[in-house]
Amino acid sequence: MATNALRSLWAEPRPAKAPALGPRDWALVAVLICWSVAEAVLRQDLAPRPLLLLAVLAVLGPLLWRRTHPLVAVVVSCGTLTIIDVVRVLTGTQGALLNSGIAVLILAYALFRWGSGREAASGLGVILLWPALITALGADPTTLAEVVAGYAFFLFAAALGTAIRYRTKIRIRDIDHAKAREREQLARDLHDTVAHRVTGIAIQAQAGRAVAASHPERAVEALAVIEDAASRTLTELRAIVGVLRATQDAGFAPQPGVAEVEQLATDGRTRPCVKVTLSGEFDDLSPAVGTAIYRLAQESVTNARRHARHASKVTVAVTGDADQVRLTVDDDGSAAGGRAPAGYGLVGMRERASLLGGTFHAGPAAGRGWRVEAVLPRTGTP
Repeated sequence: MATNALRSLWAEPRPAKAPALGPRDWALVAVLICWSVAEAVLRQDLAPRPLLLLAVLAVLGPLLWRRTHPLVAVVVSCGTLTIIDVVRVLTGTQGALLNSGIAVLILAYALFRWGSGREAASGLGVILLWPALITALGADPTTLAEVVAGYAFFLFAAALGTAIRYRTKIRIRDIDHAKAREREQLARDLHDTVAHRVTGIAIQAQAGRAVAASHPERAVEALAVIEDAASRTLTELRAIVGVLRATQDAGFAPQPGVAEVEQLATDGRTRPCVKVTLSGEFDDLSPAVGTAIYRLAQESVTNARRHARHASKVTVAVTGDADQVRLTVDDDGSAAGGRAPAGYGLVGMRERASLLGGTFHAGPAAGRGWRVEAVLPRTGTP
């Protein structure tokens, strides 16, 4: 397990896109320059000015490319500081470096925030080697507690960069999952609304073409129904597009509920005839459950019109009791050869019921035809 974790960390790629150099980066460099100048003016125990200048450049310069080239920034900074300490030891130079050099911790953070796994491991070795060399050379006399504190600061910066890196990664993953769920929801809504209307248009067009020669007046009636269905479809498409383009503060049109299930009933002129029966209490029903019942009924009627061979009647029954709502859709079509469509209708219906903590079943009825049955809790809570 530990070996696999180390391999995973070693193979970790860089984040997809690092932020470009911006005003905040220049502001950070400006603050550190001011800090360094103030130290150089006020402190008396410092190393010679050329070494201080080189040390400041070794820390501040790499800050500007710490995101795009984090390993290079760490190597340049720590390598230059190590060379400065070697020069101080060989020449016997007295005096300390500037405290603003603590900004090298930002490079440690950036290495683990923006670098790949290989870069982070290599850079960490460079970072930990630098204080060890300083202690071994005796450039800055330190106690054991100070050495441990120095390592702790560097490890804390690395851990912070790693934590923020993975937190951002998880957030991006959650956003991608949310987008996928929204696409699935949109696909279900398009299928349940537009497909229902288009199916009615296709059926009316077939009926009008069949009776056009013998009963022209009935063909005209079919054309009128097609025109009305097409207008409704266009309205629903515009509403969906409007929701997609709307801002967060825009108001959304109310979703259909159980009361709108009655609109699925037909007047008997077209086959199959759709009969709707509502019974029970629906006053305190969750809006999500009401919408799901309507969409399930709508899709079931659409499937019956598409796939029920020789069907003359479709019966839609919605019953509400104290704890749940039951939807039953039956048709009297032929069950020969099976009736399950190859599309996404049944998949979307089953998902709707499951997301609300309900059950869904579709299959041949006991006698003749096809039955769809869904049971949803009134609260819509899984």
